[in-house]
Amino acid sequence: MAENKATENQQEENIPTAEEALEQAEEALEQAEKAVQGDIEALLEEARKEAATHKDMALRLQADMENLRRRTRLDVENAHKFALEKFVDALIPAMDSMEMGMEAALKEEASVESIREGVEITFKQLLDILQSFNVERVDPLNEKFDPQLHEAMTMVPSPDHESNTVMNVIQKGYTLNERLVRPARVIVAQ
Repeated sequence: MAENKATENQQEENIPTAEEALEQAEEALEQAEKAVQGDIEALLEEARKEAATHKDMALRLQADMENLRRRTRLDVENAHKFALEKFVDALIPAMDSMEMGMEAALKEEASVESIREGVEITFKQLLDILQSFNVERVDPLNEKFDPQLHEAMTMVPSPDHESNTVMNVIQKGYTLNERLVRPARVIVAQ
């Protein structure tokens, strides 16, 4: 029995009192609160770093977009300013030919035939330039009148031509990429 009493005393000594249990629980609670607070602070810091990274990325993207807008605006301005540069480069040799022809016409040894030949060559050069830029001539002689491409200056009765046929072209028309720039001015058979 003496042994039982000693064992009971030991067990009683190991059993904490209510105050001790409350103290231990409060300590455990404080430690848990500190751990949670530490976790929250770590998560908050991680979220702040991620937010800063996203903000930096957004600012960079915004700056890139602004630079792209500016470059695009400058490209469009230059395209408007220099859109005809290739066309002008192609026309300059024809202008040189025209100028040389005018100078040649002033010389005493110039003949009407040589002047006419020079003008025809320059004219062909101009037509080739226009064609290379998708400018086509509208020459509707003996074709059916088309109000989309032709402008009737007058209508004349003609037994030699079918009704509503172009019998004479006063001024040729032009299209650019199949879009009418100037209609052909024509005389139409009635």
